[in-house]
Amino acid sequence: MKPRHRRMIWIAAGVGALGVAAALVLNAFRSNLVFFYTPTQIAVGEAPTGKTFRVGGLVEPGSVSRQGDGTTVTFRVTDSAKAIQVSYRGILPDLFKEGRGIVAQGALQADGSFQASEVLAKHDENYMPPEAAEALERAGHPIGAPVEFLDKARQTTTQ
Repeated sequence: MKPRHRRMIWIAAGVGALGVAAALVLNAFRSNLVFFYTPTQIAVGEAPTGKTFRVGGLVEPGSVSRQGDGTTVTFRVTDSAKAIQVSYRGILPDLFKEGRGIVAQGALQADGSFQASEVLAKHDENYMPPEAAEALERAGHPIGAPVEFLDKARQTTTQ
């Protein structure tokens, strides 16, 4: 075999190895990608059923219900336009409260409820994930407004 042919074989093998490595990295990236949806987007059917994604907004006041086992909690997350029922089994973060911002990761069930596998609470008055802040501002809820604003907004939408 000529040196030229050997060199071409090595180059082809190197390009093939790079292609396989790139395919593995892209596949891992795609399987770990988690999208963010607002309750309004979920209500209009933009969110996938059965696939993992994140939903964020404010915990609707008066919607938190704890089951007798002490670890199962149901609550509603709202962007002040629409709300979605979320159920979670586990220990909630210490900062989880009604009227506060949260991001929950899980999957949408066939009945339209959201089964969360993880709940993240807003950890600072000045911080909110950019996607959640943008969704709340689009819905007309000023960031940092008191819970009374959310109550007033909910009353006007139900009338």
